[in-house]
Amino acid sequence: MTSEYFRPTDLDDAMALLAETPCTVLAGGTDLYPATKAQSLAGPVLDLDGIDGLRGIAREADRWRIGARATWTDVLRADLPAAFDGLKLAAREVGAVQIQNAGTLAGNLCNASPAADGVPPLLTLDASVELVSARGARVLSLAEFLIGPRRTALETGEIVSAILVPAASGAGRGDFRKLGARQHLVISIVMIAGRFVMEEGRITFARVAVGSCSATARRLTELEDALIGMAEAPSCSLVAKHVAETLDPIDDVRGSAGYRIDAAVGMVSRMLAETFA
Repeated sequence: MTSEYFRPTDLDDAMALLAETPCTVLAGGTDLYPATKAQSLAGPVLDLDGIDGLRGIAREADRWRIGARATWTDVLRADLPAAFDGLKLAAREVGAVQIQNAGTLAGNLCNASPAADGVPPLLTLDASVELVSARGARVLSLAEFLIGPRRTALETGEIVSAILVPAASGAGRGDFRKLGARQHLVISIVMIAGRFVMEEGRITFARVAVGSCSATARRLTELEDALIGMAEAPSCSLVAKHVAETLDPIDDVRGSAGYRIDAAVGMVSRMLAETFA
C-alpha cells in the first residue's frame, strides 16, 4: 500500500493539502488502478470519495452541474431532458454495472483517452469543466480542457470539481453510437454523438462529435453548419467530405485509419438518416 493516503471530507481541506503536497487524485479509480503498473498506487494519494459536496447532478438557474464524484450510474438515474440521451447511452456502454457504479464522468475526462466514451456526448452538450485549487476557480470549455492523448489543462494543485452544461443545451434530443470488437466491455474503435433540434421536419440546431478518430474527440462543426435547414438526411459523400477534413485517425491494433474514417462516415450517416425518419 501507499505510505500516504488522505481522505478529506471538505473541499477546502483537499485544496489546502494539494497546495502543500503533490498527490495522485483518486475518484472512482476505474481508470487509475488499471493504469498503475505496480501492486499499489504511488503515494501520496488524495481520495475525493469523502467529499459529499462533489457528488450529485443538479439543475441550477442557468445550467446543470455534474459533480466530480457523479458516477455513470448517477447519470443513468438522473432526471434529465432528452438532450442528455446521448450521455445516458454512453453511460450504459462504460464497462459492467460495477464499473458504472464506481467510475466518474470527471475521472473519464481527466484520463483523457481519445476513446473516452463521455467526451463526444459532452461535446454535443457544449459542456465545460470547472477547476478548483487553493488559488481559486476557473472554467474551461471541454475542448480547451482536453489538449491531447492523456493530457489535460489541469495545473499543479487543481482538481476538477464539476462538469457544467448550459441550460440552452437542454434543447433537442441526444444520440450516441459506439463501434467496438464486441457490443459491451470494449474500448471504442469509433464512437459518435449527436444532438439535434427539429422544427417542422427541418434541423434548426445541430451538434455532431466523433471520438477515437483523433488525438481528442472532435466536433464536425462544418457539417453542423451544413445541416441547418435540411429537411432530409445529407448524402454520404457530404458526410464523408466533412469527416475526412476534420478527423485524423491512427492505425492501431483495434483498427486502421482508413477503417475508422469509413466507419465514422457510415455511423454519422445512419444517425442522421434515423433523425429524419
